[in-house]
Amino acid sequence: MKISKIELYHVSVPLKETFWPTWIPGYPQTHNKFTLIRLVTDEGIEGWSAGSAMGVEREGLGDLLGGYLLGADPSDIDRVQGLLKQAGFLGWRNFWIEPACWDIMGKKAGKPVYELLGGNARPVEVYCSTGEMRDPAQRIEGLQEMKKQGFKCAKLRVKSIKLEDDIRQIEAVRKGVGDDFVLGVDANQGWLVTIVDKIPAWDLARAKTFADACAANGIEWLEEPLDSRDYDGNAELKKYSKVKIAGAELNYGWDEIKIMFEKDCFHIYQPDATFAGGIAQVKKVIDECKKRDRLYTPHTWTNGIGFYVNWNLVLADQDNKLPLEYPLEYPSWIPEFREGIISPIIPDKNATLQPFKTPGLGFEINKKLLGKYGKRFFKMTETGLKIKVIREKGLREALRLKKRKES
Repeated sequence: MKISKIELYHVSVPLKETFWPTWIPGYPQTHNKFTLIRLVTDEGIEGWSAGSAMGVEREGLGDLLGGYLLGADPSDIDRVQGLLKQAGFLGWRNFWIEPACWDIMGKKAGKPVYELLGGNARPVEVYCSTGEMRDPAQRIEGLQEMKKQGFKCAKLRVKSIKLEDDIRQIEAVRKGVGDDFVLGVDANQGWLVTIVDKIPAWDLARAKTFADACAANGIEWLEEPLDSRDYDGNAELKKYSKVKIAGAELNYGWDEIKIMFEKDCFHIYQPDATFAGGIAQVKKVIDECKKRDRLYTPHTWTNGIGFYVNWNLVLADQDNKLPLEYPLEYPSWIPEFREGIISPIIPDKNATLQPFKTPGLGFEINKKLLGKYGKRFFKMTETGLKIKVIREKGLREALRLKKRKES
């Protein structure tokens, strides 16, 4: 089996209301944008995956990927991982593409990907993961509604210039929702973006003070309170804190996360497989968490396809009892627009997702919606790649290149 065709799409799903993500403070997000990839094998099996995008910044990705992926065996994950890493030296971080190969393998085997990883079908509880900074009274009102919908847990965001304002936020919300509701907090300091609002980076002293405030207000966990590559700082905070410290959501796969384990940076590891190394590397993180008695639950704030990718990994971890992040922020970031080109993912009245049993990653692309919101910007086959190389290099050099690759 080999990859015989690559297609890439820009997808842009307009939101009904503007979304103001705390991870890009001050930035109005009016669309859910992502790059979609379709890999097709010589057996006619197709695999899909998606990577979050700001716009059309991956316009040239196809030219880079063609020489790496066409002709590769999608079931040789180690080889695919190596090729994508190499392509990343020359362009973008590309691990979001790897799940498409797992989608192919699952479909060929007639099994969901989580079964290929040793998991089984089971219900998974989700928690409401908010995405904006809100006035405390407004946030309390929204969380009370989430409680009525069956959610038992939610995650807040803090992103104030002054520490006391962030502390005031969690104090007010805890008092407003009561002690019978689990709360986590995300500081979004792991990969600070200040292209609009100039939010200060936290240092260890501020992180410790805020962790103390979290402990005093019954917060269950604190995410990314320091730069994601401040390994020593995160390790010291983890040792100090009375609440669980979480992170590693967007780190560069196992190469960085293994350092976090060695230094014992977190209680909870949260790698998102569309960013942090793909499915294979996140499975290594899950196994290491078990070995070191640490917890795992992934970041899922991307799109519906990214959610499915990480949902498979939670199902692969049969011992995992933590709730799964469920991105939700009314009225802007809701299932219809979050999923965009696949069926909305809706938990039941107990905030639980019933397991899917569809082979592959579990979703099906709605071709009508893809036609509405997506635009294909690249298509390449093996024959097309050969023609391209001949045009660019000349016949003589193309034949030499072919001979070297075959040897």
